[in-house]
Amino acid sequence: MILPEVKVYDARTVAKLLDLSVDRVRSYARAGFLTPDRGPRGEFRFSFQDLVLLRTAKGLLAARIPPQKVRRALRNLKRQLPTGRPLTGVRISAEGDRVVVRDGDAVWDADSGQGHLDFGVAALAERVAPHARRAATATFERDTKDWSADEWYELGADLETTAPEHAVEAYRRALDSDPDHVETRLNLGRLLHEQGKLHAAEAHYRLALSVRPGDTTALFNLAVVLEDLGRSEQAIQTYLHAIQSEPACADAYYNLARLLDKRGDSAAALRYLKVYRKLTDPK
Repeated sequence: MILPEVKVYDARTVAKLLDLSVDRVRSYARAGFLTPDRGPRGEFRFSFQDLVLLRTAKGLLAARIPPQKVRRALRNLKRQLPTGRPLTGVRISAEGDRVVVRDGDAVWDADSGQGHLDFGVAALAERVAPHARRAATATFERDTKDWSADEWYELGADLETTAPEHAVEAYRRALDSDPDHVETRLNLGRLLHEQGKLHAAEAHYRLALSVRPGDTTALFNLAVVLEDLGRSEQAIQTYLHAIQSEPACADAYYNLARLLDKRGDSAAALRYLKVYRKLTDPK
């Protein structure tokens, strides 16, 4: 199955977005900092993740980190950066002798480096957004009647960072193809939740749980929605179910402790808060 690829940028577009010369973009690609796809004429075709990696290479090289170290770090990043998820939370920094990657609560070393750099992805995504929206619009206008739910899901995941409104449409088409596609339900529910459409988000999380009972992500997200809807007692029960499903779900313990404390059950709140602290800071 060939997945749809709308986040494709040529070398000239990448050069403009990253304030690099076209020759420098091509030389970075040839040097092995990343492995972009090739078009029908052999031209480089860059994805949004490629832009993130190229921007990182530009900063690390400007800090006089040896090219071989940059190549090694970016090879790791190419493998480790998440796919199918927004990259706005990813931050890459050179701290002392380490190149450190942060993605939400996850932190890992990519390689070593010097100086102090900070490559936030959100600003880059903002610059890329107009290109992504135009490409997405063109994709929706194509003959896509044979696309599978997985293909629409992958498209939606690609668009979340740069064109969230198009991501919602892609997820809806995925569900038209397969109403039981749990990952799509979870992602669409999260986007709708972020847009303040709480009842719609709740419905998607419950549908995900009807297909995959005990899914920790669906349970936790549902509990957050219930809390935002003011249904604290239902949220408490749902957080408890999330913990039963995944005893190491630290955020569920924290939220549960907060709600129990608000209810006046300070002893239970303290018990769950201690578990949260143990999970997040074993020392």
